[in-house]
Amino acid sequence: MDCLKCKELSRALEFRRNEYVESRSSAYYRVSTELAAKRNVDMERARYDMEEHRAVCVSYAQQKLLG
Repeated sequence: MDCLKCKELSRALEFRRNEYVESRSSAYYRVSTELAAKRNVDMERARYDMEEHRAVCVSYAQQKLLG
């Protein structure tokens, strides 16, 4: 990916995904799922932002066409 926005959004999604997985595996999750639910929403927002950008990103489209 040559697009800096794609890289930034990809890193944000990975960060949010890691936070969500961590919250699901913590001992606290057994007591309250609220934190995990919030982090799941944050992860989905990050995924949506990335997909929304990729729909209009020329660099991503070119990369997709090339392989």
